[in-house]
Amino acid sequence: MASAKLYKTDGSEAGTVDLNGSVFDVAVNDTLVHEVVVALQNARRQGNAETKTRREVRGGGAKPYRQKGTGSARHGSTREPQMRGGGTVFGPHKRSYRQKVTAAAKRKALCCTLSARARTGSLCVLEGVDCPEPKTKPFAEMVSRLVPDGKTTLFVTATADRNTMLSARNIPRVAIQTASDLNALDVLNVARVVVLQDAVATLEERLTAPRRQKERES
Repeated sequence: MASAKLYKTDGSEAGTVDLNGSVFDVAVNDTLVHEVVVALQNARRQGNAETKTRREVRGGGAKPYRQKGTGSARHGSTREPQMRGGGTVFGPHKRSYRQKVTAAAKRKALCCTLSARARTGSLCVLEGVDCPEPKTKPFAEMVSRLVPDGKTTLFVTATADRNTMLSARNIPRVAIQTASDLNALDVLNVARVVVLQDAVATLEERLTAPRRQKERES
């Protein structure tokens, strides 16, 4: 069983919260985390780079000059790769960089990164965020109380609350992600992780539900 400090919005401690050990206290598998993170980064690549080969470049249908007698090298087209304005050899073309990674591997990598943050004290739990309207100043003041050193911080919410998202989007070094969309790369990109108290149960249910289903079937 793991635990994390519980904070109020004014920055004061309100005790500790018990966390599921199968999510927040697992052995870190660096190889698995690296594999999943590389796959997540590649999935973000657009893969839109495109170059034209010799047959795709416009023009060059006629032989530029006669074969013999000019003293120059023989050329059959002005669109050959070695000519100015010619085609590109082995250039990039549109492609997908996605790598196949199982859902179980992604969940395991997320558990590893959350466990690493919990062990170093970089993960804490927040009682809740009250944003009746989208206001940046109150949210920024709360962040400065929770993270006085100004390090990059990720807030994990149970649901996608519009007011909370709008209040935090213009604050430097602050990111917000829902518990259902959180991945290992999101955790590694920040120095501190703040999980809202109602998001803890959602996160634990998401990362342990497949295991429970497998136990029922067996």
